[in-house]
Amino acid sequence: MRLVLAAVALSLVAGCAQGPDPRKRPLAANPSAYVAAEIAFARLAQEKGQWTAFRETSAPDAVMFVPQRAKARDWLKSQANPAEAVKWQPHAVYVSCDGNAGATTGAWQKGGGNGYFTTVWLRDPISGKINWVLDHGDGLTAPRAAPDFIETKQAKCGSRPAVPIEAGEEGDDMAVGLSPDQTLSWTSTVRPDQSRRVVIRLWDGKTMATVIDDKVAAPPK
Repeated sequence: MRLVLAAVALSLVAGCAQGPDPRKRPLAANPSAYVAAEIAFARLAQEKGQWTAFRETSAPDAVMFVPQRAKARDWLKSQANPAEAVKWQPHAVYVSCDGNAGATTGAWQKGGGNGYFTTVWLRDPISGKINWVLDHGDGLTAPRAAPDFIETKQAKCGSRPAVPIEAGEEGDDMAVGLSPDQTLSWTSTVRPDQSRRVVIRLWDGKTMATVIDDKVAAPPK
């Protein structure tokens, strides 16, 4: 959940070598494409309704947390748009070396409430279309401070990392996702008490470094 920005300032990041087919050219020098996707998503929520925007920008297998893990399109079928749509703004974007996956994170506002969000996006290397595959967030007692500039970081290009798959505890609902080149990963875990965690990692040339670590406590009983 999130807010529309009036303007976006981004530094272009050098990245992977381009392939011969221009349709498959990576977004290595264009992390702003994921910020643009997030801003368009937020604008659509204001123009057409909150859940309509979620439906229209989701990938077929996208997941969200309500608070349990849910297949987004199935859950959204029965959701009517609220009178006031949430607003949001991206604060940072992390992109795989090949440019075909990205994660955005930032702040949302609705009424007097504030919170944060994390969205994972995948790009079709042929069509170039970007859809979200994971949406996560929670409320905050105080709003996140907006940065002067949107942080951008891209995975190190080079040899493909051996990405470890961490083990969850008994009873955990856990899933791991990887960019096509394995330089960006996302792990989401929902525990039996409905607490949850989403971790985004980016290859830095030596390890899969954690760049986002969202932790949500179990709801009160």
